[in-house]
Amino acid sequence: MRKILIVDDDQKTRTLLKTYLEKNQYEVRLAHNGESFLAEFQRYADELSLVILDVMLPDTDGFALCKIVRQRSNVPIIMLTASSDETDRVVGLELGADDYMGKPYSPRELLARIKAIHRRVSIENALPPRFYRFVGFTLDTVERTVRDAQGELVLLTGLDFQLLKYFVEHPGDILDRGILCEQTRGRDSGPLDRSLDVQISRMRLRLNDDGKQPALIKTVRGAGYVFSADVSASHV
Repeated sequence: MRKILIVDDDQKTRTLLKTYLEKNQYEVRLAHNGESFLAEFQRYADELSLVILDVMLPDTDGFALCKIVRQRSNVPIIMLTASSDETDRVVGLELGADDYMGKPYSPRELLARIKAIHRRVSIENALPPRFYRFVGFTLDTVERTVRDAQGELVLLTGLDFQLLKYFVEHPGDILDRGILCEQTRGRDSGPLDRSLDVQISRMRLRLNDDGKQPALIKTVRGAGYVFSADVSASHV
């Protein structure tokens, strides 16, 4: 069951939303101000599928909470406001909100938007990541490029890119030579074939990885190679 955290200072609104969403198979946690919201968020952050933020709160505002949430999590955010000012909507979206609704609104419309966001997230999660990031480098699987921390292109051949892509998809795994050759060349390597070693040496050079004491692509004697950097994967 998907868990939603709602902060709204109006008790009637909170109760109405909780009752309506629970009837539609959601688990709902409630907060009445910024302080109680942050306490609930801290407790359930890893379990939440969506957050609903009222803009006007007695001790803070939804914009400040949106900023805090987005610094800690990618959980989808819907913001609610009684203001008709377009600026509020723009600010909320720029801070990382996924959707915006003006008050008054119908619970039915809110439910439809919640379902739409969950459908989008499910589709994104089913797709393989586009970007892999490690020690300042960004590998883009769509454009088939690698850029350094300054945004400059790292020059790699097609085979080099394929090899690096396989490494970042399996960080920390010891990969033997046969697997690496199969993934990049479509064939196993013979006992005297040193092309993979040459390719990895060239890649270390491109990634400024010290050949004598490499930190990214390490040799595991008698076993193969391991990509030892921390890697994060994302769709954006």
